[in-house]
Amino acid sequence: MDKNFNTYIDNIDFNAFHEFCVNKGKLRHFAKGEEFVSIGKVGRYIGFIQSGTLKYVARSADGTEHVMGLVFSEGFVADWPFCIYGQKAKLAIVAVSDCEIYCIPTKDINEKIDADSNFKDIVMHATEAVYTTVYDRYVDLYVKTPQQRYDDLINQYPNLFDLFSLKDIASFLNITPTHLSRLRNAKHSRGGL
Repeated sequence: MDKNFNTYIDNIDFNAFHEFCVNKGKLRHFAKGEEFVSIGKVGRYIGFIQSGTLKYVARSADGTEHVMGLVFSEGFVADWPFCIYGQKAKLAIVAVSDCEIYCIPTKDINEKIDADSNFKDIVMHATEAVYTTVYDRYVDLYVKTPQQRYDDLINQYPNLFDLFSLKDIASFLNITPTHLSRLRNAKHSRGGL
């Protein structure tokens, strides 16, 4: 994709995180369905995704899965910033496809934060950037219609259906798969994707 799906990447020191993960991290394989982070556990790693796709999932009391985020190749994955604070995850990060991820233990991140004030600033700015991305998406849930959210998403990321299921994209948009199918059909009839 030409544009970064997770817009925080445009506002962080991408190279600092990328180099740290790739040069100091261990390349690990996560099979489809495997959890990178589990609900109720402290995230052990931050990672740079060499290949594959993952989704951020919260579960309601009845076990219903709610997709809160999507991430893929050339992106970062972590329960950020909670993993560096040692806090238990409120969501799971699940491999949607087989993934190869350069993983850095959160302990190594914390040691680098303590030893390098420049890196500490980079982490602070990254946390602010992630917050802004999440906040913008939260506001959109209230001020945009499902059609507007769908149109924005597909206009910016037309290949998203090649990476994620209709069910996952519908959940990310906070609508049902049936509603998403209707929105897709309406867009096709208007001459869109």
